[in-house]
Amino acid sequence: MTQGPVFLIGGGWTEAAFPHTYGRFAAAVGADSAHRIACVLLDGDERDEYFARSAAAFAAVGVRDVSPVFVSERRPLSAADLDGAAGVFVGGGLTPAYHAAIVPTSETWLPAIRDRGIPYAGFSAGSAIASAHAIVGGWKLRHGDVDLVICAEEVSEDEELLDIRPGLGLVPFAVDVHASQWGTLTRLLHAVQAGLVPEGWAIDEDTMLEVADDRLTVHGLGSAYRVCQSGESLAVEILGDGEHRDCE
Repeated sequence: MTQGPVFLIGGGWTEAAFPHTYGRFAAAVGADSAHRIACVLLDGDERDEYFARSAAAFAAVGVRDVSPVFVSERRPLSAADLDGAAGVFVGGGLTPAYHAAIVPTSETWLPAIRDRGIPYAGFSAGSAIASAHAIVGGWKLRHGDVDLVICAEEVSEDEELLDIRPGLGLVPFAVDVHASQWGTLTRLLHAVQAGLVPEGWAIDEDTMLEVADDRLTVHGLGSAYRVCQSGESLAVEILGDGEHRDCE
């Protein structure tokens, strides 16, 4: 079986968006009493609060069987954590920490997810690390002897220089999140312009990019911004709910 669909949510907790984001993922899973969703979250002081919010979002679209999986760099994600899961949801928080807890052990659990066609959904950090080229943070880009400011320091994920690491490889393009809300589109623009990533999508909060059947479709209340090279310039497309592009 080929890789299952991938759902990339740009963040946001607006309940009116849940049918477009959590609901579409749940429908792909076939989430009912026999279909469990593994909700992978970063371990820490706020883990229970994060899980409660995620579980409430799933409950709003009729999904009750959601099991928490708490991970950290010391206790990374394993195949056993996902045993019996019909869908994998990776939540939000500090992106470098999610990367450290999930990506290094991916060879132990990701092949089975792909082979079984299990849907994957990411929320914020979970979306960023799904890429082959994961933008995990940074607010400056070194250009010769100058460190250019490319976005606000407040959204740097505790990283100074633009930090792009090998990700899960579920999608070939880079992903940035909270696009309009945090202004991260400019970070993605610089990443593509510098040739650090071949193409990227910046996704608004309450908005999801669905990747399935060689098609990318935007769902939700906001926009998704596609950035790619076009000769010596950049091409930017703005897509809204229901708009789609073919995978290249």
